[in-house]
Amino acid sequence: MKTRDSLIRLKRFQVDEKRRQLAQIESMVAEFNRMADELDDQIRSEQERVGITDVTHFAYPTFAKAAADRRDNLRNSAHEMDDQLQRAQDELSEAIEELKKFEQLEERDQMRERSAQELAEQDQLDEIAARARAR
Repeated sequence: MKTRDSLIRLKRFQVDEKRRQLAQIESMVAEFNRMADELDDQIRSEQERVGITDVTHFAYPTFAKAAADRRDNLRNSAHEMDDQLQRAQDELSEAIEELKKFEQLEERDQMRERSAQELAEQDQLDEIAARARAR
C-alpha cells in the first residue's frame, strides 16, 4: 500500500507540474498576442501621424516597418507556441488519466479492506449471537 501511496503522490505531483507548464505556455501566448496588439496600435498611430499607410511608399516610416516586423515575429511565435500548448494539454490529459487509474485502484483496495473488515465484524457478531443462543 505504501508503494501505491507513493505512486499516487508522484502522479499528483506530475499532474500539478503539467498544469503549471500548461499555464506558463498559455501565459506566454497571451503575452505575445498582447504585445503584438500593442504594436498594431503603435503602427496605426505612426501611420496616422505621417499620413502614409502604403508599406511600399518610399516615405513609409521605418519605425512602422520595424514594428510590423516585430509584430509579425510575435504572432509567428504565438502560433508556434500553439503546438506546444496542444502537446502540453495532451500530456496533462495523459497524466490525469494515469492518476485516476492509480486512485481507482487504491479506492478499490480500500473498499475490499472495508468489506473484509465488515465481514469479519459480522462473523464476530454471529459468533457472539451463537454463543448467546447456546446458553
